[in-house]
Amino acid sequence: MTVDDLKGAWPSGLPVGDGWAETGQEREVVFPYDGSVVASSPVGTPDLARRAVEEALAVAPAMAALPSHARRAALMGAHDALAARREDVERLLVLETGKPLVDCRVEVARTLVTLATAAEEVARLHGETVPLDLLPSGEGLVGFWTRRPIGVVVGITGFNYPLLLAAHKIAPAVAAGCPVIVKPAPATPLATLWLVHLLRSAAGLPPAGVQLVTGDVEVGRTLVEDRRIGAVSFTGSAAAGHAIARAAAPTKVLLELGSNAALVVAADADLEAAADAVVRGGYYASGQACISVQRVLVEEPAREAFVALLAERVKDVVAGDPRSPQTRVAPLIDPAATERVLGWVRESGGTLVTGGVRDGRAIAPTVLADVPDGAAAWDEEIFGPVVCVRSVPDLDAAFAAVNASRYGLHAAVFTRSLATAFAAIERIEAGGVVVNDVPGFRADNMPYGGVKDSGAGREGPRFAIEELTVTRMAIIRP
Repeated sequence: MTVDDLKGAWPSGLPVGDGWAETGQEREVVFPYDGSVVASSPVGTPDLARRAVEEALAVAPAMAALPSHARRAALMGAHDALAARREDVERLLVLETGKPLVDCRVEVARTLVTLATAAEEVARLHGETVPLDLLPSGEGLVGFWTRRPIGVVVGITGFNYPLLLAAHKIAPAVAAGCPVIVKPAPATPLATLWLVHLLRSAAGLPPAGVQLVTGDVEVGRTLVEDRRIGAVSFTGSAAAGHAIARAAAPTKVLLELGSNAALVVAADADLEAAADAVVRGGYYASGQACISVQRVLVEEPAREAFVALLAERVKDVVAGDPRSPQTRVAPLIDPAATERVLGWVRESGGTLVTGGVRDGRAIAPTVLADVPDGAAAWDEEIFGPVVCVRSVPDLDAAFAAVNASRYGLHAAVFTRSLATAFAAIERIEAGGVVVNDVPGFRADNMPYGGVKDSGAGREGPRFAIEELTVTRMAIIRP
């Protein structure tokens, strides 16, 4: 994929209203590996964001009136068009995100599943009858409820999985009959522009039903502060999510925020499988994933053996050019992110087992031992290729340490005990608990979201559609 390959993949400008609006401003999208320019992207403005809202409000009745077959066909049309160019899209994602090719292939595959699953969920969007005669006053009445679109949806996405995160905003909105305006992260707008173009090209879908506006914080604020929109769906940091929730109130806000995902290793666990999982789950996407393994809590009897197994495996993790199929860790999104992560490692107060330095342009896969509470590398979301290991005297202490975090997105436990597995599911405060696999496991049709500072609401097409619709009760006296 070269810059020339991108020409004509989608029209120039931004998809606002029924056409593509020229902005007069552009921002260079750079390849994080070497800083080379991938392409220039149009930059939106608050005025363009206001126009997008007006266009979405105008098309909302038509979107709500779309028959089920049209919504399903539009989503499957975009699915098929994306599948036909999947290798090109994978290469584009490598260039604009800097993520390893293996992770970009997974992202495209998951995007296709998300589009197809949302299309299937259109057929399941229905209501139920309600017995109204539980009180004598309800005798003779007929009651039923249906689900109606919540209105205009604003979707704001992060840089790390731009195509997939956009699909999780756009596809459920279209399935629910809602117009949607997506704002991608400024550094990674290209694949999302392509996806929006494919959806707007689908037969039967009003083009203004799916719009995209790029831009800075002011563009985002313009979108979320408009009281006429129905819902805001945001994926990103906790700090940004809190600011959006305050700015959007009282509009409904769905937040998929960060985490410092924990993995508990019980003394009876298969230690080799657990070490494999930490490597697989701690360094994918160069650690730039909200449910990558960051905190590992090992029961004391297993600590020494586990750390040795982990250190041995981390040496085999390849850092380098993300275009190589062998690379698992590549440079982070920008130099500022790299300096922040290395700073947190230096200030962690833990023992450096391996890594902690640059490996070429990337941060070497890093393991820290005994990082104390209060260190950013333990308490906050590091968003880099760093795993912290700590021993605990027993499982009660392990679960307490997991829950002491202000985050609660996903967690995992490795154990051979069914009792321990169910205790973890019962006691760990998180949106998902994984047994004998990485906390980063996510099937895109399952409910996904967190508790505490990891967010509110759930994604996954079925569950997002429920979030983006409202019940309308019908009460009839024949």
